[in-house]
Amino acid sequence: MIKQLLDDAVAKYNHVDFIENDPIQIPHRFSRKEDIEIAGFLSASIAWGQRKTIIRNGWRLMERMDFAPYDFVKEEDDFSPFSDFVHRTFNGIDCQFFLKSLKNIYENHGGLEQVFTKGFQLDNTIFSALKHFREVFLEMPHEVRTRKHVPDVSARSSAKRLNMFLRWMVRKDDTGVDFGLWKNIPPSALMLPLDVHTGNVGRNLGLITRKQNDWKTVEEITEVLRTFDADDPIKYDFALFGLGVNS
Repeated sequence: MIKQLLDDAVAKYNHVDFIENDPIQIPHRFSRKEDIEIAGFLSASIAWGQRKTIIRNGWRLMERMDFAPYDFVKEEDDFSPFSDFVHRTFNGIDCQFFLKSLKNIYENHGGLEQVFTKGFQLDNTIFSALKHFREVFLEMPHEVRTRKHVPDVSARSSAKRLNMFLRWMVRKDDTGVDFGLWKNIPPSALMLPLDVHTGNVGRNLGLITRKQNDWKTVEEITEVLRTFDADDPIKYDFALFGLGVNS
């Protein structure tokens, strides 16, 4: 019964119309793989708070990069013009470091896909992918305050925004929402982007027993979702999100 409810909700919300009111619209502006990755990563990194504000600030970032994020990150050395950028607690100091770190990743680590894939292949888990990514991302000199914007799954962070970014990059279906650009991480391995809304819906449906929204809860609900669809469990993110927003 619950599976049918969720399957029906997936059919309703995993649709191209979803893009209109979601931050995923920002990477959909681009066609080059690296542009999609960088636009997606930055948009996902500020994806908390009101969606209208997230989307507006995501477009502000793209505009400042002349709508060519990969060329900008690759060729630019001075990110001080971003010193006045603010999205909630993510400020200009954080933004400048994120751009510097992305530059380092594309110059010295083969790009975002290579970093996440290398971590994943350590033991074929998203936990290891996220842990390795954080180590690489923070290898550049940075202020302590910026660390809080890079989820630490070793400290039980749910890593909602990075799991959402991975959904965008890894999942592919015939609806045209997620990109399916990355081929060496299987959709079956993805973890649910857990937030307040999806957590509340999951508890109401009996998919979660834990009270807090941490990494153990991500593991708990994702394991249940895999019993509904072992190959593509995170398609149910659309269902849980839609049921939460429209309940």
